[in-house]
Amino acid sequence: MALRHEPTAPHHSVQDALRVLEAVARHTTGVTDTEIARETGLGTERLTTLLRMLRREAHVEQTADGTYVAGQAFARLGSAREHEEALRDKLQHTLNRLRDSVGAAVYLSRYVDGEVRVTQYADSPATPKVHEWVDFRCSAHATAVGKSLLTQLDHDGRRDHLARYGMARLTSHTITSDKLLLSRLGAQPPTVPVLDLQEYAVGTVCAAVPITAGSSVGCLALSLPVRQAHRLRRAADTLNRNAAPVLLSLTI
Repeated sequence: MALRHEPTAPHHSVQDALRVLEAVARHTTGVTDTEIARETGLGTERLTTLLRMLRREAHVEQTADGTYVAGQAFARLGSAREHEEALRDKLQHTLNRLRDSVGAAVYLSRYVDGEVRVTQYADSPATPKVHEWVDFRCSAHATAVGKSLLTQLDHDGRRDHLARYGMARLTSHTITSDKLLLSRLGAQPPTVPVLDLQEYAVGTVCAAVPITAGSSVGCLALSLPVRQAHRLRRAADTLNRNAAPVLLSLTI
C-alpha cells in the first residue's frame, strides 16, 4: 500500500513551525523574533502568527526580556521517557479546545495496520459524540473519518480495504457501489473536507480533514446533529484551519 502525499495548509504551517522550534531549541538562553526570522527566512507576519500558535500550545515561552525559549509541552514531547503520555495529554488538550472552537464533537483517527481507529475524541453534554452503532472499522465507506483516511491511500489500498469489509447499506444515503465510491475518493481534493451527510447514521452529519504525519495516515473530524447541518461546512473549514497544532504534536 502506498500513500498519496499532497501537502495541505496545516502541513505547510507545521513545516514552518518546526523551523521556528529548531531555531528556538538551538538557543537555550533565549532568542529574539528578529534572530528567528533571520535564521528561518520567515516574514514578520508569518512568524508572528506561528509564534502565537506555538506559545498557545506551550511549545515556546516568551521570557520577561522578550526572547523565546523552548516551552514545557515541547520539552515533554521531546522526552523519550514521557513521550507517549505527553502526546496523549497534549492532543486531548488541543482536541478540547477545537471542540469548543467549532461547537461540535471532535475526533482524531488513524489508519493502523489496515484498520480505521478513532484514537481520541473530545465531546461534551452540549456536543455529544456519534453513537457507534456499527463498528467504525467496518464502515469506512459511510463515515467522513473512513473516507478521509481512504483518500490518503493509493487506489489498490482503497480497493483492498473495501474488499475486506464490504459496503453495507447503513442508511438510505449510504453509497454501496465500490465503483462510485472509488471514483469520488480519487477525485477528492486533499484541501477540501470529506463529508458524511447521514450516510453512517440518520440524524448526524460529519466532516473530516487529513492530517498525515510522515507515513502515518490520520484525520481530524467533527460531527453535528442534522438540525445543525447548515453549520457543517463552516465548522469543517475552521477545523481545517486549526489542524496544525494536532499535526505538529504528532510530528515532534
